[in-house]
Amino acid sequence: MNRPFLDRHEAGRVLAERLRKFAGRPDVIVLGLPRGGVPVAYEVARALGVPFDVFLVRKLGAPGQEELAMGAIASGGVVVINHEVVDGLRIPREMVEDEIARERMELTRREALYRGDRPPIEVSGRTVILVDDGLATGSTMRAAVRALRRKDPEGVVVAVPTAAPSTCEEFQTIADECICTITPEPFRAVGLWYQNFEQTSDEEVIDLLARSAADSRTEDESHEAVPRLIEALDPCRAPSR
Repeated sequence: MNRPFLDRHEAGRVLAERLRKFAGRPDVIVLGLPRGGVPVAYEVARALGVPFDVFLVRKLGAPGQEELAMGAIASGGVVVINHEVVDGLRIPREMVEDEIARERMELTRREALYRGDRPPIEVSGRTVILVDDGLATGSTMRAAVRALRRKDPEGVVVAVPTAAPSTCEEFQTIADECICTITPEPFRAVGLWYQNFEQTSDEEVIDLLARSAADSRTEDESHEAVPRLIEALDPCRAPSR
């Protein structure tokens, strides 16, 4: 596939084809990086028939060089510090702690906004497919992988529809596996590989999480209904409880 994706939803469905080996596995979950990665992750999880959630990560920008990550905080209270940057720039501990406090407030706000009272999916001991809409430099995804490792998953798979070739290659060593649907050269920017690359809204993130939760409840209810149906049709074949 050499053409741009129609939108993030189509990109997720195409990406899911590359991830079919994970379909239906009870140990697999899909986590999307808000906001742009969420529509992609939703389609991946839906196609694979596995649970879906968000994994929030906030980069800790170095003072005066906000694009340079001196660390990150992530869902579940995980804090990762890049000591090479902190020590190399001689950033005082107080400034690091102030930045953590600011970003933690924003992380808490977004967690409450997106998830409401639903607890995050447990990742310990599970294979996590971490999804975004693309990788340019990969700084956010790099922070997300480091943070996720602290939560003791069985494995971390990075999966994106499009990436710069060198970044995709780099993530083969950062994650346990990295799947990039297309790695065009020259790459230039993620948005060039989408016909519609409008910003994903908070409302869309909330809606997709709610739809996924509703789908899971419906599936659980249908599984519970099977033994009841068997019992209604033939009491002698009712499963033992």
